[in-house]
Amino acid sequence: MKLGLSVGYWGLGVTSEQQLEMVTAAEEAGYDSVWSAEAYGSDAAPVLGWLAGQTSRIRLGSGIFQMPARSPAMTAMTAATLDNLSNGRMILGIGSSGPQVAEGWHGQRFARQLRRTREYVEVLRKALGRERLVHDGEIYQLPLPDGPGKALKLMISPVQERIPIFIAAIGPKNTALTGEIADGWIPFMFAAEHAEEIRKPLEEGAARAGRSLDDVEIAPTVNVCIDDDVDRARDVMRPFLALYVGGMGSREQNFYNAMARRYGFEDAAREVQDLYLEGKKEEAAAKLPAELIDMVSLVGPRDRVRERLAMLREAGVGTLITTPFALDLDRRIQMIRELAKLL
Repeated sequence: MKLGLSVGYWGLGVTSEQQLEMVTAAEEAGYDSVWSAEAYGSDAAPVLGWLAGQTSRIRLGSGIFQMPARSPAMTAMTAATLDNLSNGRMILGIGSSGPQVAEGWHGQRFARQLRRTREYVEVLRKALGRERLVHDGEIYQLPLPDGPGKALKLMISPVQERIPIFIAAIGPKNTALTGEIADGWIPFMFAAEHAEEIRKPLEEGAARAGRSLDDVEIAPTVNVCIDDDVDRARDVMRPFLALYVGGMGSREQNFYNAMARRYGFEDAAREVQDLYLEGKKEEAAAKLPAELIDMVSLVGPRDRVRERLAMLREAGVGTLITTPFALDLDRRIQMIRELAKLL
């Protein structure tokens, strides 16, 4: 199992200089990859380009590029450029985002996501393979018919023969599609205790394409707080997890709330969501069960974290994308180094 570092969103409490210090520490500690995120603030691509010029070994992952924000051809251009800037270190992570961001920020309908993702990856593969871009799909038609469009070919060559494409997916159908068409899977709230259950759609999708789980790298994102006081570490996680379980999406469509329910926390998931949507965010965070926090985070003393790392390895995780949670930069860097030693 390899370690990845997520530097999250640029500008939200972490400066570019601090991001670089964290990434430098991770590269020196032997981390395999660093991942930059985006929502409706900082753009992940410039951050990765900036990091590419100041690192030498660590791989660079988009975690994730939002599909509604970019045409698949634009994503291919960005990935190929970053692969050249980093001398072949690019990992292309994509995801559909959510309905509130897709429709509210990008003005793109959040519909037919399975078909859209399938075609998006098909176009990416063609573009990155430097084929002439012809695609006659239900979502994408390239070139547009009855117009002046021309079937073009990417002008630059990626360094890698095949840039790996990872898909962020949570629901069973999206996860199955990921197993069928992607090189890697980026789940959130991945619980080792439920690994067999939540990997099953991935395995089924891979089998549809004549592949196995060995062909799809499992790369969950996980928050980390190493602290001798486990309750204090759990409390650090509460506001973040409450945002996802309670407020990330609508009452009718919240993928993370559904995941908590699938893990057996139906009553707690409902209560956290009710409180969060009523504006009672602190009360919602307080209602998160300790058992759920422990399942989806790395929290507590070193021995406890070491045990969880072993469980994740046994669950088939290939890359663990970690986010250290601490109030100051020095403590975050310390956690980055401690995690590498524990692994």
